[in-house]
Order: sequence, then C-alpha cells, then structure tokens
Amino acid sequence: MEDEERTTGAPRPVALLVLADGTVFEGEAIGAATAVRTGELVFNTAMSGYQEILTDPSYAGQVISFTYPHIGNYGVAPDDDESRRPFCRGVVLRDLPRRPSSWRAAEDLESFLCRHGVGGVSGVDTRRLTRHVREAGSIACAFGTAGEAELLAAARSEPGTDGADLVAEVTVAEPYVLAGGPLRVVAYDLGIKATMLRQLLRFASLRVVPAATPAAEVLAAEPDGVLLSNGPGDPAALTPLVGNVRQLLGAVPVLGICLGHQVLAAALGGRTYKLAFGHHGANHPVRRVDGGRVEITSQNHNYAVADGVPAARVTHVNLNDGVIEGLACTDVPAFSVQYHPEAGPGPHDARYLLDEFEKLMLRTGGGRRARRAAGG
Repeated sequence: MEDEERTTGAPRPVALLVLADGTVFEGEAIGAATAVRTGELVFNTAMSGYQEILTDPSYAGQVISFTYPHIGNYGVAPDDDESRRPFCRGVVLRDLPRRPSSWRAAEDLESFLCRHGVGGVSGVDTRRLTRHVREAGSIACAFGTAGEAELLAAARSEPGTDGADLVAEVTVAEPYVLAGGPLRVVAYDLGIKATMLRQLLRFASLRVVPAATPAAEVLAAEPDGVLLSNGPGDPAALTPLVGNVRQLLGAVPVLGICLGHQVLAAALGGRTYKLAFGHHGANHPVRRVDGGRVEITSQNHNYAVADGVPAARVTHVNLNDGVIEGLACTDVPAFSVQYHPEAGPGPHDARYLLDEFEKLMLRTGGGRRARRAAGG
C-alpha cells in the first residue's frame, strides 16, 4: 500500500525538522517514517551521486541535507552502493521525485530508504536550511511525525559526533582478502568505500582489517603498504588506532584518506579540530602547494588538521577556507589527503594520488617483493 501511495501521488504524513536552537522546518515524512529520529545535521552540495553519499559510512551519526533541489530522479542501482548499507541517521530534501527515470534504476530512492530503515523529510526549504547551518554550524536536530515540543527536546539531547568513536559502528567485524594487482596492501577499514577498494585493486591485492587491528598483526602480513581509510566521527576518540599507526610509520609506506589523514597527523604529533559546518560535496577547490595546480575534489568530513604537524609538510590547501588538505612526511614514506581521490561520487582530478601510493610502494618495497619471489 505504501508503494502504491508513493507512485499515485497520495499525500505523505506531515513531518517536522527541528534544530537544537529551536528553528523549525515543515515538510513531509519520507522513507522509513517514524515519530522521532535524531542526529547531527550537515549539508552536502553535490548535484548527483546521492546513493553513493547515503551509503558513505563517513556519515554515521549525521542527518544529510542535500542543497540540490531534486534528489532521487534517476533512482537507485546496486552497483552504486559504497557500503553494505546507509549509516546516516536520516535525509532532508527539497523535492523527492515519485518515479525515477533511468535505465539503470533497480528501485526508487524512497523504496531504498524504506528497505534500509532510513527516514527523512522532503519539501523542506533546503536553501534556507543551508544558510542557517552555515551561520550556526553543524547542529543537532530531530525529525519525524511527533510534535514540535517532543522533537525539540530530542534535538537538545542529541550528543552529536564530538568525542564519539563512530568507527566502531562501521568497521568490518573480521578481516577479508580481495585479489587484485601484484602489490600487497593492508587497508584499515575505518568506514572504507567500495570505490576506494576498486581503485586500489588495480595495482594491489587487499587485506581489509578492522580498525582495532594491532600494528604487529598488520606487519606480520608483510604488506607493501598500509591504507588508512575514510570514516566517521571525531579522530580524537581513536587513541588506540593512532598508537598503532605510530608503530607502522617508518616500517611500511602509509596512505591516509579523509579520517585516515587526520589519524596520520595525530600519529605524527599533530592536532585536529572541528570545522564549523564541515566540507561535504563534490566540488571543493584544492590547490597543490607544489606547482599551484587546482583540483576539484570530493569531500566529506567535519574535522580537520591544525597547522604545525611535526615532521610533515603541507602539500594541499583548500581554496575556500585554507584548511590543510594534504600532508607528506619528511622522514618516513607516508602521505595523506583530506579529500577523496577515489571520487565516488565526484570528479577524477585527484585519482593520481592513488598512483602516487603505488609508486611509493614500488620505490620502498622492492626488497620485500624480491624476497617473496625467491621464497624468503
């Protein structure tokens, strides 16, 4: 009956989005509608790629508001999932088309949300909402079909992501192996995306391990390199992981992406801090310090690295606000970027960084591969 109502144009239940500061937005309940759901509200500026965004584990604990007005118009396709399910708390839209238009679509977006138990609100003035978040910063919220007073109380009790180890919620439970290229990479799953795995498989076979895996276990696998993946939450809550990365530095080449960039910085003795409203979108300009080339990048993070990371130089800078977007270690083979070179979704300007990781492993890991080839 619900599917029939969605396609015939029957009205959806009225729902409210209430921010912790008391601001209220009215709309319609979509997806797995409930009385009350809470999370930290952020906005994403991408014009497409909504399925990849919804299934990015880095959104754990957050409610995603899309600034582009029409979300869902080309439906959902299984090949576009970035993880096993959405980890976001909910979604806020201006307009949700009732029928998708694409030969690839296996289902409509609302059916996808219902299947995964994700609720949301459509019909919201997301431009006004975005302006509010830009001024107030990322803010706790509640949404659903309950009354305004109940939703406001729920929003004010939502703790947000500060100090939260959300990686434990999204990381893999057991290690697994993916066959690929000739190199060996151990990938710490902090919320790793499927597109990132596909890009690495071009040149490496992967052993994907839980976030709590000890450094000694990683090194016992004799990898040519280690990836610190993207993921959700506050890097300051990941002290054990930072300690493990500190033990890996100098022993094996390391690449950090997004949360992995922040973890690498912390392992080097750097500091992280929370941005006012984060970077979420597929159109952020980043300048390479060497040569000045500008890349348009895909980003999703609420925390950033502060200036002054020991034994590292800044390689990339965000042109919107000057945030450090890349680091290269000066005394060990390791580097990191705050954005997503795998670009799922997003432009492919930065995919060369994964090739740079391959080159770094080839330069520093030849001895290990030669010994393996000789049976040593």
